[in-house]
Amino acid sequence: MKALYKAGPHPGLELVDRPEPEPGIGEVKIRVHTTGICGTDLHILDWDPWAASMVPAPLIPGHEFYGEVVAVGEMVHDVAIGELVSGEGHIVCGMCRNCRAGRRQLCIRTVSVGVQRDGAFAEYVVIPQENVWSHTREGGHAVTADLGAIFDPFGNAVHTALKFGVVGEDVLITGAGPIGLMAAAVVRHAGARYVAITDISPERLAIAERMGVDLALNVSGTPVDRAPEVLHLREGFDVGLEMSGHPSALPEMIRVMNHGGKIALLGLPSQSIDLDWSLVVTQMLTLQGIYGREMFETWNAMSSMLQTSDWLLHAITSVVTDRLPATEWEAGFAAAHAGAGGKVVLDWTTL
Repeated sequence: MKALYKAGPHPGLELVDRPEPEPGIGEVKIRVHTTGICGTDLHILDWDPWAASMVPAPLIPGHEFYGEVVAVGEMVHDVAIGELVSGEGHIVCGMCRNCRAGRRQLCIRTVSVGVQRDGAFAEYVVIPQENVWSHTREGGHAVTADLGAIFDPFGNAVHTALKFGVVGEDVLITGAGPIGLMAAAVVRHAGARYVAITDISPERLAIAERMGVDLALNVSGTPVDRAPEVLHLREGFDVGLEMSGHPSALPEMIRVMNHGGKIALLGLPSQSIDLDWSLVVTQMLTLQGIYGREMFETWNAMSSMLQTSDWLLHAITSVVTDRLPATEWEAGFAAAHAGAGGKVVLDWTTL
C-alpha cells in the first residue's frame, strides 16, 4: 500500500510502499478515504524536540481519518464490513484506575494512533474495534468524507467548548485555527450570548466572521483588553477557551475574565508561560486542562448536534478549506504550516 512514512528520527516524510496491515484479535482494518492534517503531524514532519521525545520512528503518522471497514479480526462483534467510520486516536489500557472507573480519556498508559503506532496517512489503517466510531450506525448520513476526516479535532472542539456551561454566557476564544473555529460554532449552537475570537490571521478571522462570531479580533494590532469594551461587557468574559498555545494568550485572557470565570485550555504551549497567579487566586478563576475527547460521551454529543442542526453541520464542514489528493501531500502540509486557512484534508481514494 502507499503510505506517508517517517523512515527515521529526522525531518521529512516520504510517500512510499509499505506492507498492508492486517487486523489482529479485536481489531478492525479500514480503507482510508480521507485524512486531516493536524498540528501533531507538522511536529512529526519537522522532527522538533516534541516529536523526537514522543515518536518511535520509523512510523506512519496520521490520526484524523474517515474510511470504510474492509476486514475484521477475531472476536470483533460490534463493527461490520462496509461501515463508514472515523476513529478515536487514543488507545487506552483498560486496566489503570481511571480506565476501570470509566474515565478512559485519563488513562495513564495511552498510546496514540499515528504517534506511537502506525496511523492513517496510508491506504489502510488498523485500530481496535472499541476505537471505531461508525457513522453508519450512528445515523451519520450527512457526514461527508471531509467532515468524517475532521471528527477527531471536532471532538477536541466539543470537549473544550462544553467543559463549562455556556448558555447565556460571554465566551472568549483565543486562536482561530480549525479547532478554535469549530469551538466558536459549538458555543454559539449551545446558547452563548456573545462569542469573541482572536488571532493574527485575517483569513482565519474572516472565516470566523462568516460563522457568526460577534467579534473577530486581530491581536496583532488590537489588544485583547479591548474586547470587553467593544462588546459592552460590564464585568468581563464568563468562559474562556484557550486554543492557541501562544505564551501570551493565557495571561491576556486572564486579565479580561469576570470574577469566578472558567477557562478551558486545549492549546499546547511551546514554551513556559509566566502567569500572574495573584489574579487567578483573587478573581477565583478555574483553569481546566483539556486533552483529546471524553470517550465516548464527546463522540455522542458530536453526532447528536450535527444530526439536529443543519447550521452547525454547515459551519463545521466549512472549516475544511483545502482538499488535495494524497500524492500532493507536500502542498497540503505547506498549506497547514502557513496557518492562513482552515483544515487541510488529503484524499487517499485517488491513488
